[in-house]
Amino acid sequence: MLPVPRLIRWIISLSVVFLVVMTVMRVGTYFAFVGQRVPLSDAWPAFGLGFRFDARIVASAMLPLLVLGSLPWLNVFSPTGGRRFWLTLLGLFSGLLLVLYACDFLHYQYLHQRLNASVLGFLKDAHISSGMAWQSYPVVRIALGILVILAALMWAFVQLHRRAVATAAPSGKSARVVWFVGALLCVVVGVFGRVGQYPLRWSDAFNLRNDLLANLALNPVQSLLSSLDFRTSGYDLAKVQEHYAFMSSYLGVTEPDPVKLSFERQVKARSGGPTGRPNIILVICESFSGYKSSMWGNPLDTTPFFAGLCREGLFFDNCFTPHYGTARGVWATITGTPDVEAVETASRNPSLVDQHTIINDFTGYEKFYFIGGSSSWANIRGLLSNNIKGLKLYEENSYSSPRADVWGISDRNLFREANAVLAAQTQPFFAVIQTADNHRPYTIPEEDLGEFSKRVVPPEALKAGGFDSLEEMNAFRYTDFCFEKFFEAARRSPYFANTIFVFTGDHGIDGDAGSMLPPAWTEQALTSYHVPLLFYGPALVQPQRVHAVASMVDILPTLAGLVNIPYRNRTLGRDLLRQQEVDGGASNAAFIIDRHENLIGVVRQPYFGRHRLDGTRPQVVWADFNTPAPAAMQAPDGRYETVANAFYETSRYLLLKNQKPDAKN
Repeated sequence: MLPVPRLIRWIISLSVVFLVVMTVMRVGTYFAFVGQRVPLSDAWPAFGLGFRFDARIVASAMLPLLVLGSLPWLNVFSPTGGRRFWLTLLGLFSGLLLVLYACDFLHYQYLHQRLNASVLGFLKDAHISSGMAWQSYPVVRIALGILVILAALMWAFVQLHRRAVATAAPSGKSARVVWFVGALLCVVVGVFGRVGQYPLRWSDAFNLRNDLLANLALNPVQSLLSSLDFRTSGYDLAKVQEHYAFMSSYLGVTEPDPVKLSFERQVKARSGGPTGRPNIILVICESFSGYKSSMWGNPLDTTPFFAGLCREGLFFDNCFTPHYGTARGVWATITGTPDVEAVETASRNPSLVDQHTIINDFTGYEKFYFIGGSSSWANIRGLLSNNIKGLKLYEENSYSSPRADVWGISDRNLFREANAVLAAQTQPFFAVIQTADNHRPYTIPEEDLGEFSKRVVPPEALKAGGFDSLEEMNAFRYTDFCFEKFFEAARRSPYFANTIFVFTGDHGIDGDAGSMLPPAWTEQALTSYHVPLLFYGPALVQPQRVHAVASMVDILPTLAGLVNIPYRNRTLGRDLLRQQEVDGGASNAAFIIDRHENLIGVVRQPYFGRHRLDGTRPQVVWADFNTPAPAAMQAPDGRYETVANAFYETSRYLLLKNQKPDAKN
């Protein structure tokens, strides 16, 4: 065996020390906060995952030492400045680490959350915050404890350095190169956290399906750094209160409370409708833009099969997503709250990972989520696994089908594999299938080209249909082909007759809708948000085309109403069918936000009104594609601006106030 170089020997020793210290901290966290409610035998997975999180931090700290520690002017074993430089850096890193762990311990004790970037808000009033800390905690004893541990660590670092110096260095250059390359690979893998497409992320902790264990697995460095992009997350209490009367009335809050700001509704089961417990299959379709499909008269007739389903089902033709982007679309569908985060998506924010979803009110149902690629994308795994009870998550490596491209297996194979799983179920189920092929690189597998034929049309025909390329158009057509093949298989499956299928898009696509829709849809980019919304079940859902405004946040309440189950709701979704009975959907509103331009707006028939968040550039335009705009259109009052502000401020509030009912249990 090749002798280990002194630098690598010292790095290994330092890594062991740090990992031992961090593990001891985690053990202390377990006994202080978790041990009384989770037996140690159930906590081992959290310790194992936590060790990997710790290894990421340690590997990140050791990487510069490995790369730079042999340079002449920074040589770790230089009798001049190199040794002192690295020991000083190690001392600073260790001190910072100990301070973070101490703050994390107190933060968790106070708020039951691991340390995150929201703590930086205390700096806005440092005098009061420091006074509160001084009066609440034994600050002096904590500081002395940190200094004692830091002194012990520095002594250990020096002793380990002396032992490394006393070790004979390898004489051959090849031995040093082999050890360096091997150590570098180990450190890089440690920083990444796993061997795979995506790095180890904070959301992986919530695969443990237990909030206590997830928080036990995390460490303060991981949770703090992961949430730094969201340090501006929050809400303006005064503005939430200002709009509470309107929003509580709009949402049908039965016991409004302007002090507690309650938006909760305990909705009773509706009478009538299907008996028993129908299965649910909710398909979230990638980039399923309304004007590019057949239901609005697209001249290329890209989705004839789906258009046929729409004629046979309950089809809402005026549905909008709150935001452009797949992660935000999934968030709004699952939680019922628009993702209005400014910097990154809400799914990437550790402080928002706890969310109630009406899916959990489908009691007695098996829960499934099928995605062709990895749910690590956008940290969507944290949203799903942490909040949907008993979820069976199928993602890459769960299937026998081959990977088609960066997004995983093809949509046709995704539907085929999902159907095989669902056909074997003997209990009612709620399944979500998330497609991906209608997205660059627009992959259509060779295995499907025998049944699916690509079309070639002239450039002017592409433009008239709202497409930029043949690849995009054929990918859109391939989506319709996949739907058709899915239904061919589903109709042969035992679950079909007792299943409600729901189809919607995660978002639309900005583009020229031409004469298919009013000019505002192109000029104000409504095409980016307009998607089909179909509820289909020949024996369960009455066919109807509904023109009332709808939003994807309304999907789950409407489904719960269709299935006649009671449910808890305190977000922005409403039961569209219940609202049809109340006022024909005339009061329906679809909130829209464009974070790139910081524009917010609302669609309320027959107009779309929007403005910038700073109040500038207000605009109200005709948006009803069923009725021509009047020749002399009178601009409506400023209610559109007020309603958009109400939705925005309430969404900011509810992102932080929609915890699961048992979140603190």
